[in-house]
Amino acid sequence: MTTSLKILVIYIVVMNVVAFLLMGIDKFKAKKHKWRIPEATLFISSIAGGSIGALLGMYTFRHKTKHLTFVIGMPVILVCHIALVLFFYFSDFNFIFM
Repeated sequence: MTTSLKILVIYIVVMNVVAFLLMGIDKFKAKKHKWRIPEATLFISSIAGGSIGALLGMYTFRHKTKHLTFVIGMPVILVCHIALVLFFYFSDFNFIFM
């Protein structure tokens, strides 16, 4: 495994943990009627590489599961991430995986 791939894997793991925790924290705050994490922040954490963590957080904490933008948006972001990985892996741009 190359250094760049190791860094990428660490980044993705960290972003997924962050996205998962953000969903949990926001659910906790919603129950306590406290200041909430903006929806844009939840989406940004997903787009930035935390799509799996955001989806797992949504359904683990049963948070935002009735909001159509999240129910559709988070899986779409995950599919885009998978498509990007496949594109880079199977194309001439696979410098990350070398």
